[in-house]
Amino acid sequence: MANENNVTELIFSGLFQDAEMQKVCFVLFLPVYMATVLGNGLIVVTVNISKTLRSPMYIFLSSLSLVEICYSSTIVPKFITDLLAKVKTISLKGCLAQIFFSHFLGVVEVILLVVMAYDRYVAICKPLHYMNIMSHQVCHMLVAGSWLGGLIHSTIQILITIPLPFCGPHVIDHYFCDLQPLFKLACSDTFMEGVIVMANSGLISIISLLFLMSSYIIILVNLRKYSAEGRRKALSTCASHITVVILFFGPGAFIYMRPSSTFTVDKLVSVFYTVITPMLNPIVYTLRNAEMKNAIRKFWSQKEN
Repeated sequence: MANENNVTELIFSGLFQDAEMQKVCFVLFLPVYMATVLGNGLIVVTVNISKTLRSPMYIFLSSLSLVEICYSSTIVPKFITDLLAKVKTISLKGCLAQIFFSHFLGVVEVILLVVMAYDRYVAICKPLHYMNIMSHQVCHMLVAGSWLGGLIHSTIQILITIPLPFCGPHVIDHYFCDLQPLFKLACSDTFMEGVIVMANSGLISIISLLFLMSSYIIILVNLRKYSAEGRRKALSTCASHITVVILFFGPGAFIYMRPSSTFTVDKLVSVFYTVITPMLNPIVYTLRNAEMKNAIRKFWSQKEN
């Protein structure tokens, strides 16, 4: 089927057709992307140079911030530059590469969020055994497992997509490459491929959500044994993670856990999880974390001296 391909370049329809609206989006989204890279980069640097941020929670947070930078950089720079272009083009190979890395990094983030929930569960429900269970070796294995899980998922998705024949049309109804919009351009029936892709993404999402919900139900039950001050500190730590989980899973579930549609709202929801959410995560974690704020202040004071 691959020899039927005669499409080597694709054209994005973009987020909006109006040229003035695209310029407004450029002015809005360029600072957001810069804030994403700088904010998450600051967390990665601070955690790795600070002597006080050595607990597993910060190892996972640093890994999550690194993933946010990579994920955002897979989609947003191309999207921003396209806002000023009359014709928004991408090669078919470039499109497949964007799909591979966006799904790869997206699943790494999902698994990291699950790992972080497990870390909070052990810290609150098994505090006496915490350092034994969550040793640095275990933490690094869990981080490596997250990257391996993302690689396996993305490899499955891309192996399903590569054999499809693309012989026209070549306009992809989105502002970046994703599986469902690309499937619509294939010259063959992609029903089975769509089912496999949805099952693959849906299974990961459902299992992750069940694990996250179970972890926090158990945590809330165990918090009854704590003092009022202990509950406040534990809930404060968990609140940041729960906020990030909602910001990530909410839009993702809307897009990937239902049949595809042509509604413009799909693209607007995609903007939220590809552009906005990666910027919000460092804000959520730093504003509610005294240790992180103190470490960042110390980092900047050392730079100034």
